[in-house]
Amino acid sequence: MKRDNKTTVSEFLLLGLPIPPEHQALFFTLFLVMYLATVVGNLLIILLIRMDSRLHTPMYFFLSHLALTDISFSSVTVPKMLMDMQSIHKSIPYAGCMSQAYFFIWFGSVDILLLTLMAYDRYVAICQPLHYATVMRQEKCVSLVSVSWVFCSLRSLLHTLLLVRVVQRDNKTAVSEFLLMGLPIPPEHQGLFFTLFLVMYLATVVGNLLIILLIRMDSRLHTPMYFFLSHLALTDVSFSSVTVPKMLMDMQSIHKSIPYAGCMSQIYFFIWFGCVDNFLLALMAYDRYVAICHPLHYVTIMRQEKCVSLVSASWIYCSLRSLLHTLLLVRVSFCEDITIPHFFCELPVLLKMSCSDVSLNEWVLFIEVGIAVFLPFFTIVGSYIRIWATVLKDPSAKRFFKVLSTCGSHLLVVSLFYGSIAEVYFFSSPSISSNKYIAASVMYMIVTPMLNPFIYSLRNRDIKQALKLFANRMKSCSSNNFI
Repeated sequence: MKRDNKTTVSEFLLLGLPIPPEHQALFFTLFLVMYLATVVGNLLIILLIRMDSRLHTPMYFFLSHLALTDISFSSVTVPKMLMDMQSIHKSIPYAGCMSQAYFFIWFGSVDILLLTLMAYDRYVAICQPLHYATVMRQEKCVSLVSVSWVFCSLRSLLHTLLLVRVVQRDNKTAVSEFLLMGLPIPPEHQGLFFTLFLVMYLATVVGNLLIILLIRMDSRLHTPMYFFLSHLALTDVSFSSVTVPKMLMDMQSIHKSIPYAGCMSQIYFFIWFGCVDNFLLALMAYDRYVAICHPLHYVTIMRQEKCVSLVSASWIYCSLRSLLHTLLLVRVSFCEDITIPHFFCELPVLLKMSCSDVSLNEWVLFIEVGIAVFLPFFTIVGSYIRIWATVLKDPSAKRFFKVLSTCGSHLLVVSLFYGSIAEVYFFSSPSISSNKYIAASVMYMIVTPMLNPFIYSLRNRDIKQALKLFANRMKSCSSNNFI
């Protein structure tokens, strides 16, 4: 259950470029000019594409992302290289080396996929010009680029975590796995609760995937509100899938363990999807605020490219946030007791189990939570204060019920999500038993994602109509096949 004791490093020494000392200044100037030209040139391309509506085509959309990745890719290594050319001690901290490896693989992979997408775009434009507008439609291009960014992020995370296993920071015994206590369920009730949680998980997956399918199929739902809702459904499926399948496996197993790399990965994805959920709920509140308080400017403010940019920024920021916490957690060492009093790997619990200094982790967690949790929460509260202030300026029963029907589903989801999280992280105290703590975790991790599709489908007229249309299509297809 333990790894061997090995001597490991806290930093690495870089040899740098093989340049004679007398030529250092010349090459430093040369590389500095090249780097500035890279940044300025690519930023100019992005700016021109954004400003000129004639360049709002798939080819230039891919080119703008290629320019962004070129800047990012160069910035991973070149500034550090230039600093080392002016320094005698050319070293890089352990965390800095791991971060550099992560971003180098991420941006390099995205660059390759973007070049592939640009080649495919040229193939369609030249070989199938009559079908170009249909094949390379905007939503498909956005999906391809988004998938490229997310896939490459996961790929770089995989290689970084594998590298972390090879290189340990501290000269201490490191654990190879953790033991999970699981849910506090009596043995005679294991079968019943296993069936219950399995049904809830399947309902979460099927319900949220159905929401995504309905939004994709029905053109009437191609609006900002439902665009955000489709991403919320995707994160709900992903958020539950981080912990529930493992929990179900442990309920049928005697040895409830999780590998070290698996625990780090679980924390990464748990923070990532939970963070995206927060931001999506805030974006949906902002969308409702614009729709009710600025209805005449709604199309201008909530234009498609802005919505895509907001969602993409949420996914990318949350990915970097979870990477930060994961890399900081990798730094710490663990004592002899490796039993986690929970059914999944949770960051605060692991920090309490550590036998090394975790003050940096706690400070980063304390400061960063203000951005990732409180900022979206206050955005939601502020949006609804403005909404009800607008409604009360001209009060009428008809307008009140219209606003309630428009915002009711979102308010209910927000209340469930933030209410259960507050119960776990803010209103809990050491006197509260771990069983109640785990029960609250089950609420926001399993119950809330399952209820979201039912809340939106039962309270939303557009979703009901799309569901009826989908059911009619399925009936017609089945009857045609039968005939």
